[in-house]
Amino acid sequence: MVEVVKDIVNKNIFIQRYKTVIILIAKAAIALGLLYYLINSVNLNEIISAIKNADIVLLSIAFALSILNIWFQFYKWKLTSNVILQENKNSRIWLSLFYGFSAGVFTPARTGEYIGRALAYKDKSLLAVTLATLLDKLFLLMMVAFIGSLSSILYLHYYYNITYYITIALFLTVFILFYLAMLMIFSAEFWDNFLFRKISKSKKFKWLFEKIKLFHLLDKKYAVKMIFVSFLLYTCFIIQFAFLAAAFSSHYDFLNYIWAGNLVMFAKTIIPPVSFGELGIREGASVYFIKQVGGTASTGFNASIFLFLINLLLPSLFGLILLLKRNND
Repeated sequence: MVEVVKDIVNKNIFIQRYKTVIILIAKAAIALGLLYYLINSVNLNEIISAIKNADIVLLSIAFALSILNIWFQFYKWKLTSNVILQENKNSRIWLSLFYGFSAGVFTPARTGEYIGRALAYKDKSLLAVTLATLLDKLFLLMMVAFIGSLSSILYLHYYYNITYYITIALFLTVFILFYLAMLMIFSAEFWDNFLFRKISKSKKFKWLFEKIKLFHLLDKKYAVKMIFVSFLLYTCFIIQFAFLAAAFSSHYDFLNYIWAGNLVMFAKTIIPPVSFGELGIREGASVYFIKQVGGTASTGFNASIFLFLINLLLPSLFGLILLLKRNND
């Protein structure tokens, strides 16, 4: 059946000619469809009421934290640009970051961000900027994977009643994997042991060794700074989510909202992105987990949408203005 479909697609001139446009329309349709479903599954009157009755002080704090959030992202990209791309001009680094926001906000997994960031670096190759961007994102991904995994284990324990033995075993597994990742980055001896020497010579696993060898080649001071700043950035995201959830619910259950925020970030990361800006996936996860910790669906939906608005959409619009100004100069 799959081969038949492929054959039809390959022979259809219209599909071949407009394949890119069709894919873009499909992505937009998926995003709009998911949002439409979520808005209809959440009472619209509740959403509007929540916005009108939101705690202005908490909303203001969340908005103020977006400035700190963007600065952390800038500092992370500055570290990577300095070390990997030998780019030290702050103005170009800022432009690169905001161009990335604009190009990435409406693409699945923000893939357009790689091209956007390269626009400000005319003297750098697209491949070099792409690899630097991947590295820049890698450290935040490590934070999401580590903290999100721990939060998910706790969720399974309390909501699905898995035994203490399984819970402890899962915790140990996560800590061991994280410890191994740290060894890959910071321990030279880790790469000189008998096992890794055998793997590096094996035809079957040599490709894997070459991939993870990237960790060994990283500058150690750079890695320490990136891990620390990525942790601060991740914490800022989660605190923003908690403040927004509290603002829309009028309940100051911050610990549960922080827990839900970790679960949302983890779910958004592991679910394959199929829509622009991951719209729908993030909102669906937010609605589900906020309801699980005792909140309402509208609280989860509004918290997620506003997090997207202040951390991604507004910076992307500012980046678009800078990009248009650049083209007019």
